[in-house]
Parts: sequence; structure tokens; C-alpha cells
Amino acid sequence: MRRDLFTPDHEAFRELVRAFIAKEIEPNHRAWEERGAADRDVWRKAGELGLLGMDVPAEYGGGGDPDYLHHVIVSEELGRAGVHAPALSLHNEIAGLYLRTLTTSEQRARWLPGFCSGELVTAVAITEPDAGSDVARLRCGAVRRGDHYVINGQKTFITNGAVADLLLVAVRTGGAGAHGGGLSVIAVEADRPGLTRGQALDKIGMRAMDTVELFFDDVEVPAANLLGREGKGVAYLMRTLRRERMMIAVSALATAERVLEYTVEHCRTRQVFGLPVGAHQHNRFVLAELATAVAVARAFTDRCVAEEAAGRLEAEEAAMAKWWNTELCQKVVDRCLQLHGGYGVVRDFPVARAYVDTRAQTIYGGTTEIMKELIGHALI
Repeated sequence: MRRDLFTPDHEAFRELVRAFIAKEIEPNHRAWEERGAADRDVWRKAGELGLLGMDVPAEYGGGGDPDYLHHVIVSEELGRAGVHAPALSLHNEIAGLYLRTLTTSEQRARWLPGFCSGELVTAVAITEPDAGSDVARLRCGAVRRGDHYVINGQKTFITNGAVADLLLVAVRTGGAGAHGGGLSVIAVEADRPGLTRGQALDKIGMRAMDTVELFFDDVEVPAANLLGREGKGVAYLMRTLRRERMMIAVSALATAERVLEYTVEHCRTRQVFGLPVGAHQHNRFVLAELATAVAVARAFTDRCVAEEAAGRLEAEEAAMAKWWNTELCQKVVDRCLQLHGGYGVVRDFPVARAYVDTRAQTIYGGTTEIMKELIGHALI
């Protein structure tokens, strides 16, 4: 089915992203998986090509184009390629949203040039050992002392945490409250005394994407590093979480589509009992079911993308796209692996890598169960 979201300029940008992935990411991805992080040099190469800060004003070295569809294209192409590092979308879409909209002119001049060049890699630190989707339980705290904040606490599951130069940290600057009041967002330079990064977490998938714990022990940060207004962090988090959930939904669906494409080709060429795998009726029915489900998801997702680009997407609609696409991706990958037979468990095959890499998508950015809660509350 033809998509009508993208212009020829968008497709030219897509070719640029696809070429960058083919040249700079795919040949190195296996080595990054073994090491647990991407090379820092790939960030600078992305910056040189204009793949960082596409919507950051040109005066700071960005592309100066606020078009949301550029972010969608990056997420789609990374998903189609089955690569998850470097976490360009997290840097551009999520950290970038904080740094573009909540910063003073002084802060923008301090951080955005490096953000766009790849010299300054960012991470967003929200999740804690006892709190994730439920931000009311966040306990990492910042106490104002003169012209500084002093931060104490712990964060976990922080993507880009091992390589980031600037951490955007959700901290409690007021009482807990029933709805998580008193949260703020403070930018913390990674070389601050008292800040310690744990070893990369040993994940079952997405192993090239560095994910670590962070420990804050009396970390002093200038009050000038506060993003936006003190105590308004919940509103900031909710806005960025909507965008993050769309980012995950877009990537998950692109992954499912690509895995299905690989599998259809496999079913055309692989012989079983003298016939192609796809010539057996049961297998054709499986492929028909998956193709239909993916096509329906594509129609809804593209509509959500258009609504987000227009500034009209509701939080519950992003939640619908996130839970539906991530669960669908898991289903598609699982059934496609079965159709590959023994080859489905060999890491050189895209379906095998996708099997472990996509599992976390139903968890991060808010679990499927949390997404259903958000949708249900919006209905009642």
C-alpha cells in the first residue's frame, strides 16, 4: 500500500540515512555488540552528515528544520536494518526535545553545538531500581544549596549512559506527592565528581546499545543547569514520553515489516518435501495473517505520525501505537523465526537477531500493561 507521508526531499534524506547505516553501522555492529557500546567516532560522523540535531536552529550547528518526519525516517531505517546503536533517535528526539524547548539562550549556546556535531552525546536518566513508568516513585533527589544543586541517588537502564557527556536527570526537588509532584530535570555533565557509571548491563538483546546504572553521591551541579522550571518535571516527562512512545512504535513496525520481507523471500526459495516453504497452505496462511496485521498497523501508525507532526496526537493514541506495534513485532518475529526452521536461531540471520533485540520493546518507554492503563483511564 502506497504511503503518502513523505515528499521527494524526505526520500532523499532516507537514502542518506540508509547509506550511513550501511557504511558506518552495519559493518561494525557485531563488534559493538561484543563490546557493549558503539564507537564514539560514529557519533561525529553522524554529525558531519547532518544526522544529529536536524531540528536544532542553524545558529547552533543544527539543520534548522523542525520537520518531525526526519526523526521518523531515522527510526524507521534503524529498525529496518535491525541495528540499535548508536541510539541516534534517543539523542535527537528525546534529549533534543528537552534541550530545544526547555533551555535558556546561555544553555543552548553551551550544549547544542556539541549536540549537533556529535562531540556531546546525551542520555536521559529517569528510571530507578524501584521506579520506572510510575514517576511518582522516583526518589533520586537534588537539594538546592546556594547556587548549586547537590544530587544523591541511583538511576538504572540508562541508554547511552556509558558514552554520554551530558545526562538529563529527573530528580526530586520537592515532596513526593500522590502524583509525583516536585520533580525537576537537571543537566549533569558526566565528569562531575561523585557521579559513577556502573558496568554495562548484560542484556539478552540490543547488546550494542550501552545501558548502565548511574550513581550520584553528593554530585554538585550549578543551578544554571536546571532545565525549565523547578517542580515542573512531571509535565516535561509526560510530553517527552509521548514522543518516545511514538519513536518506539515507529521502529517496532519498521522492524516487523523488514523481518516479514526477509521471511517471505525465504519461504519462496527454501524447499521442504520438494516444495517451497511458502507453497504449504498452513505457511501461506501464517504469512497472510502477518501481512494483514502489519498493513493495518501501518495505516494507524502513519495516521499517528501525521497527527504528531501536526501537534495533535493525544497521549493515549501514542500509547495505542506503542503497545500494539511492539506486541505485533514480537508476534511477527516469533512466527517468522519458526518459518526459518533451524536457520532462525543462527545469529547471522536477521530474524534471529530480531528475536532477542525486539523483546525489550514491550517494556521500555512504558510496559504494555501501563499503556493499556493510560488508554483505559482516557476512556473512563
